[in-house]
Amino acid sequence: MFKVRSEARAVPISAEAAARLVKSGDWVDYGVTLSQPDVFDRALAARKEELRDVKFRSCISVKPRAVLEADPGGEHFFWFSWHFSGYDRVKHDAGISHYIPVNLGEVPGYYRRFIDAVDVVVLKTCPMDADGVFNFGCTGLWHRALVETAKIVVVEVTKGLPYCHGANNGVHRDEVDFVIAGDDAPAAELANPPPTDVDRAVGRLIAAEIEDGACLQVGIGAMPNVVCDALRESGVRRLGIHSEMLTDGMVELYRAGQVTGEAKRLHKGTSVYSFALGSKSLYDTIDRNADFACLPVDQTNPPHIIMQNDRVVAINNTTQIDLQGQAASESDGHRHISGTGGQLQFVRGAYASEGGRSFICLSSIYARRGVRKSRIVLTLTPGNVVTTPRSDVMYVVTEHGIANLKGKSVADRAKALIAISHPDYREDLERQAREHRLIPKGYI
Repeated sequence: MFKVRSEARAVPISAEAAARLVKSGDWVDYGVTLSQPDVFDRALAARKEELRDVKFRSCISVKPRAVLEADPGGEHFFWFSWHFSGYDRVKHDAGISHYIPVNLGEVPGYYRRFIDAVDVVVLKTCPMDADGVFNFGCTGLWHRALVETAKIVVVEVTKGLPYCHGANNGVHRDEVDFVIAGDDAPAAELANPPPTDVDRAVGRLIAAEIEDGACLQVGIGAMPNVVCDALRESGVRRLGIHSEMLTDGMVELYRAGQVTGEAKRLHKGTSVYSFALGSKSLYDTIDRNADFACLPVDQTNPPHIIMQNDRVVAINNTTQIDLQGQAASESDGHRHISGTGGQLQFVRGAYASEGGRSFICLSSIYARRGVRKSRIVLTLTPGNVVTTPRSDVMYVVTEHGIANLKGKSVADRAKALIAISHPDYREDLERQAREHRLIPKGYI
């Protein structure tokens, strides 16, 4: 239940007054995606010259942040992110945004166990409902933990968010110190790029492995989302959803009548997620829809929770994999791109599920500045971060096929991955594997 802060009054104040609550040296939490404040952000940016060493924690920024745009040199404000969006990545390239390594499902525990400094938290929420609750909308994640641990709690109310069901998916007025009026702008949308032929080929391969009654997790990215398109075409039924992220593709399966949740053991009949990000159609579908539940990320991501459903299917993207099966999904050398997110936790949870499967998907090649390169390599790019260790990887999928690495030796892993690499690179990869003794001499 909600934790009453006796000193809280939910006092209405202006954004400018709220911004004055922040002092030099403070840690300010902005929350995740659609919950990051806008009116407050602009008001705080206007105070730039008065402040020094203000540090922000954030995650997946879906629009430019005024505090960063006002301080392009990073002299007043410091931005730390649990997971990069495209915008966060650009700011990282400029030396302004910095990554915090994490399995995303552990973040609530970090706030409750390890993070002492949460001076001000500002979250965008729905207007207060009849029960005195400011609903978090479609972004649960660790917002409850923020409310419980912050010294000052501010909500920026807006009519632009969907109202989403879910246990404790909100903050009660007795937990809130101050309330500011938002701008009621529509929720930011995440564009879905048109699928490529490679995306479709991978989607069809994975969809062919998914049975009626499976429970889906789909990660961020175009390729995992295209699997949902292939599932619609396959006609698979009685699907469940237990995912960190809720995507347009998953909601389209629901609208097609293919998602019922009836085969789930945990949250039977309900599609659960920790945050939703996509189109207006997605937001309209989940708004006040009791078939969906937005939960804290420590109730969606831990493997011991995931495994309670049978036939869990985890579908996630990677950018590079070596011949031993190490999946590097979050960096390009020392350049950080995204984050660990929930990938490793869902890989492990799906494996532990009765009849569960995890799929790591990638295109076999990519082009950079007109030069083609293989994504399957002998050795990862120097500096690349391993997101999913070789001991955890199950199925790897490219447009050329599926390789199951479970139970395989290093030699057989290498051969299986070479078989699904692009044909133009197979001979060279096998030569490298034999030269470096991944495949023994004379081994067929």
